[in-house]
Amino acid sequence: MSYAISLTFPDGSCRVFIAGITAKEIAESISQSLSKQAIAVSFNGQLNDLASPILGSGQIEIITRTDERALQLIRHGCAHVLAEAVQEIWPETKNTIGPVIDNGFYYDFERKVPFTPQDFQKIEKKMREIIQRNHAFIKNIVHRKDARSFFKKSRNSYKVEILDSIPEDEEVTLYTQGDWTDLCRGPHMPSTGHIGNSFKLMRVAGAYWRGDSRNQMLSRIYGTAWASDKEMKAYLARLEEAKKRDHRKLGHDMDLFHCQEEGPGVVFWHANGWKVFQNLVNYMRRRLEAHGYDEVNAPQILDKALWEKSGHWSWYRENMFTTQTEDDRDFVIKPMNCPGHIQIFKNKLRSYRELPIKIAEFGHVHRYEPSGALHGLMRVRGFTQDDAHVFCTPEQLESECLRINNLIITTYSDFGFGNFLVKFSTRPKKRLGSDQVWDKAETILQQVLNKLESEYNGKIRTEMNPGQGAFYGPKFEYVLRDAIGRDWQCGTIQIDFALPERFSALYIDQDSCKQQPVMIHRAICGSMERFIGILIEHYAGHFPLWMAPLQAVVVTVTSESDLYGKKVFDSLRNASLNVKTDFRNEKINYKIREHSLAKVPVIIVVGVREAEKETVSLRRLGGNDQTIMTLDEAVLSLSKETIPPDILRERENLEER
Repeated sequence: MSYAISLTFPDGSCRVFIAGITAKEIAESISQSLSKQAIAVSFNGQLNDLASPILGSGQIEIITRTDERALQLIRHGCAHVLAEAVQEIWPETKNTIGPVIDNGFYYDFERKVPFTPQDFQKIEKKMREIIQRNHAFIKNIVHRKDARSFFKKSRNSYKVEILDSIPEDEEVTLYTQGDWTDLCRGPHMPSTGHIGNSFKLMRVAGAYWRGDSRNQMLSRIYGTAWASDKEMKAYLARLEEAKKRDHRKLGHDMDLFHCQEEGPGVVFWHANGWKVFQNLVNYMRRRLEAHGYDEVNAPQILDKALWEKSGHWSWYRENMFTTQTEDDRDFVIKPMNCPGHIQIFKNKLRSYRELPIKIAEFGHVHRYEPSGALHGLMRVRGFTQDDAHVFCTPEQLESECLRINNLIITTYSDFGFGNFLVKFSTRPKKRLGSDQVWDKAETILQQVLNKLESEYNGKIRTEMNPGQGAFYGPKFEYVLRDAIGRDWQCGTIQIDFALPERFSALYIDQDSCKQQPVMIHRAICGSMERFIGILIEHYAGHFPLWMAPLQAVVVTVTSESDLYGKKVFDSLRNASLNVKTDFRNEKINYKIREHSLAKVPVIIVVGVREAEKETVSLRRLGGNDQTIMTLDEAVLSLSKETIPPDILRERENLEER
């Protein structure tokens, strides 16, 4: 029986169609050119195939290849084409899974002889042939018994295992392109020809099936795909730039830190790196003090019972390091600071007049990460959190979140990040607390988000992240964009009604009644180690002078100017600059090149001429020009640059008053 449906288009217009019409037919009814450009449809916010029937009323948008959302379909199609190409060349290969990832896709294969980059040219050639064939992506909804029979016949136990994990109430879909079929929920573009040729296979790696080391080791091929060659070339250029900025390489060149096998996932900080770390900590301490935080230090090891009570034991057990003493007590090396902070809060009875109470800690925590995931400073097992918890009344919650937001955004600005994304993550399926409590928390964060959008008026971006909240409450996640366009999630604001309840944390209100406070979890850098890794790559090792471990080096042209070089060194040292000398009997160009590779921000060259005139020649990192200044001018200029931005801002505010 046919019935009418009403569809609303992006421009607000509505049209009535008969249920069962496809998006392709709708595009054809609008214009021939749109029909040719269309590759998918968004119906009520969900991407779908053009050929799928539309059975109800709702919001509709025809997606063309120039739409950002088309990238997901291009990459998804590329993964299927990669798998087909591999199986055409090596028919004995078994295909497993091939998802879309950031900037590309991958596909995992079982093959006796693992792939190598030398195979890529042959595979890419075959992929282009398949794209040229322009076979349609045909969706078939099948009975799971038939799908099981199909993959058993092709001896692909991986697909059978995936099939068995699909819930009984969920439909099973296969996609066919030409003679090749895969288990896939879709969606896809109309045909392989719509993928285009802007793709490249990037690397190969080993990967265990289902990420479990007890399972079969597979061969994973990674690729990237884009809507145009121009976009792909820009991405590959960013990758090359990222290689130059790799914090592990720069960390070695600048003598900042190292990691080694005997300490997997922990950092050996060298003197230079520890200076950077302390500069960051000192900056954060000043900011926290100015915003009314009290710094504390909670124990590193606590009884397992505390983590059971907090809920972390059941939620994060696999990420915890544990130990057992001779008296059979189980202890946990802390993976986070919150249970310790709530013990400090509830150690005495609090009055509403004391709230908000702000407790901060540079707490060293340990979390287990698989060895294959460890990556320099970016992914570690032992790290320092710039963690804080604000205990406040429900009435104070919104204003405190706004204050924390201001602290987070001004901090990022001080480190040169001008592009932020704030993600609002709402309740996950598995969570603590009642829906009523979650409704209250999400309503307050939505109000905060609305005020941010109004106050910053386009200067920050916002985005909903449904179902990705913490198990105890909704949260904001702050995402930075670095100098070469990469995004990094760092800061967070998380509302928690559950933990104060579980630990019976209370305060006395104005009516002398006991009340439960709201707990705000807050981090700005997140992991201090990771944040430094981000800064190294953001600045390409060229730290601003106030943060640099070594701010300047005085180099002499010949030994005749060593005495004057010592005077220059003393003058800079007396002005509190971190400076060294290089009076070695080496050619001046050799010295300059060596210190440039070590990313010393300022190289001060002195020769006989400079000694006679009491001047210096300044060379800035990354520049070829030299600036001649008197010694006094150089000392004054450089000492101003060593003032951290928060102190400089405070001085400017005082001067304005």
